[in-house]
Order: sequence, then structure tokens, then C-alpha cells
Amino acid sequence: MPVRAIFFDFGDTLADEATEVKDATQTTLRAELIPGAAELLRELKQRDLPLALVADGRPGTYHNVLRQHDVYDLFDAFAISEEVGVEKPDRRMFEHALQQLAIEPADYGRVLMVGNNLARDVCGANRLGLISVWLDWAPRRSKTPANADEVPHHTIKQPLQLLDVLSRLSQSE
Repeated sequence: MPVRAIFFDFGDTLADEATEVKDATQTTLRAELIPGAAELLRELKQRDLPLALVADGRPGTYHNVLRQHDVYDLFDAFAISEEVGVEKPDRRMFEHALQQLAIEPADYGRVLMVGNNLARDVCGANRLGLISVWLDWAPRRSKTPANADEVPHHTIKQPLQLLDVLSRLSQSE
């Protein structure tokens, strides 16, 4: 089963929330990426995998930080809550990115959603039939699933460990 696309959350999945510098509107002006995040994005792009950012928050945040680290142009689709009009785990956030990438419902099970939030990222992905990958990196979110919808298919501790998940998925084809 070849993977069709990989979706990423932003805060504490790509960017380290503890390093964010925000303006008066709560738009992040700059932040450090989690170690390995930029390398992971570049490697996935070299493998010709479509990438989408599926994130809650201010649109300027993603533009600012991803451009700061020269990875903005690696993304093929963006589903930003303030632009979509809903927040994760609402299915419309994920469907917005899926539509941009022309992925049909029959292929949802070939899309990975990587995020740090069990209640938003994992739950939303699971409810739609995506493959959920929980990045258990930061101490700022719950580490205990509240219900079956919040149980991830895969758990990683560092961004680059996603490559191991992809390898295991390709072996199970």
C-alpha cells in the first residue's frame, strides 16, 4: 500500500512551541523547528510524497516560520483553521487538504496525519480513516488517550522516526 500523502500539524510537531515569538495578534513571527523536522520534510519531498499542513491557528504563523527555515515551498496543500473556518478534529480540516491533493475517500487509508495532539490530530485522523501518527515529543499535551478515537496507529518520539513508520508500511504492502 503506497502512501498517497503525509499531513502535518504545526506546533510541537514541526515547530517547537516553547521558542515561538508572537506579535500582538498572536501570530508567530519566528520559532525554532523541532530537531529533525526540516530534514524529514526535505527527505519526504525527495521521495515525491505530497505534503500538507493541517493546523489550527493564525495563517501568518505558518508562512513566517516555514519560510524562516526554507521549508514552506515543500508543502503542496494547506488547511489552516482560521481559513477553513473550523478547528481539528473537525473532519473538514482534513477534507480541505485531501481535496487540494485530489485524494478520493477510497484512498484516505493511505494518508498519514502526524501530530502531537491526541484529541485533535489523532482523533480527527482516526475518525476519517487516515493513518494517525502521534509525535510524543513535547510535554505540553496529554499523553493518555481519552477514548478509542485518540489511540494512534503509530507513535514516534522524534520527527525522523517517521521514516521508520514509512518503511514498515511499505513492507506490509
